Amino acid sequence: MILEKIDQDLLKMAEESEPILAEIYQRIDDVCLHNSNRILSAFIENQVSYSDFADINGYGNYDEGRDKIERIFATVLGCEDALVRPQIMSGTNALYLTLSALLKHGDTMISLSGNPYDSLQEMIGLYGSSTQSLKAYGVKYEQIDLVNDDFDDDQIVERLKAGNVRLVEIQRSRGYAHRLSLSIAKIERIIKKIREVNQDVIIMVDNCYGELVEKLEPGHVGADVVVGSLMKNLGGGIASTGGYIAGKAELIHMVAERLTAPGIGKDLGANFNLNSSFFKGIFMAPNAVKSALKTAVFSAYMLEKMGYNNVSPAYDEERTDIIQTLELGTKENLVHFTQGIQASSPIDSFVRVLPAPMPGYPFDEVMAAGSFTQGSTIELSADAPMVEPYTLYMQGGLTFEYGKLSILLALTNMKNNDQ
Repeated sequence: MILEKIDQDLLKMAEESEPILAEIYQRIDDVCLHNSNRILSAFIENQVSYSDFADINGYGNYDEGRDKIERIFATVLGCEDALVRPQIMSGTNALYLTLSALLKHGDTMISLSGNPYDSLQEMIGLYGSSTQSLKAYGVKYEQIDLVNDDFDDDQIVERLKAGNVRLVEIQRSRGYAHRLSLSIAKIERIIKKIREVNQDVIIMVDNCYGELVEKLEPGHVGADVVVGSLMKNLGGGIASTGGYIAGKAELIHMVAERLTAPGIGKDLGANFNLNSSFFKGIFMAPNAVKSALKTAVFSAYMLEKMGYNNVSPAYDEERTDIIQTLELGTKENLVHFTQGIQASSPIDSFVRVLPAPMPGYPFDEVMAAGSFTQGSTIELSADAPMVEPYTLYMQGGLTFEYGKLSILLALTNMKNNDQ
């Protein structure tokens, strides 16, 4: 039994954390209730019925269930329309699909949040020699770095005054960068400033890991396009694949025609009997996000109590995504903690994870991912590039109880191997 393997001092520390963290947990519960209200209201408004779960194969003609899923996602994300499809297999896939639909030869895109996530850099063409990168298709790329974990408002405004920018991209979550993730308030502020000087530029937000963490989404504060994966927050740990693009109707039409073909757009595309899991996934998503956030808060608190100061966000800081970074100081600590997460996973708990190359990443990675859905990050998972200062990126946890058990076993494993 897992509880019997956990260090007794850690169990006592966990018990003592409950009254200290109670107010933080209550704030997370309040956000969950707010977002649950929006999602349930969208289900009722769209009159979801049992027949919407039917499997429509082949071309996917007249799939009312698929269309209702997309209307629900649009409502939840504060957008006019949405494309939610199993053919979009990851967040990176969703981002590439969107950018390749909206950018043509000679267009310029600017990242307003500095370096993009590692797996996006080859897609853009920042390294590698792919003939299918945006750079290979003649798209020009610029970036404006963050300053003190916030947008460089003055530089962004000056650049957009100059014109000749088709699209700006904001990565809400930190990725593997040593920065804070970007809150909805910060995103709202920069969108307002952009619109004061440029009404035409497309504002796209990479929303991965951020959905339902706050009471508003980027679409509610003026983003034109919002992109994410169903193997993260909005899949609720139930959707087994898929991604979404939500935004202005005219832009979603362009993306849909890129996914299928001009003249077809959103009208066709079989969902491979996944309607039920997509409906159930977004319905359960607020609770899954709530559990992931409580797991992250608990892990941050425990590590801070153990003397690890470079934990971000700190347990009592405001959060805008489900990612928790843990700077563990040594390669050994990193590997032992990750092995502890894997050992307490429901799937492949017997696997001893070790650093290894990972497609799309420039460094060896160590990864714990004993999940029901391969690659799911709303289920508890942890990964890290094997480079100093040996920072682990952890996210997910379908229930707080499972998450707490895993964190305690991982800490026990690290503590035992440090002696």
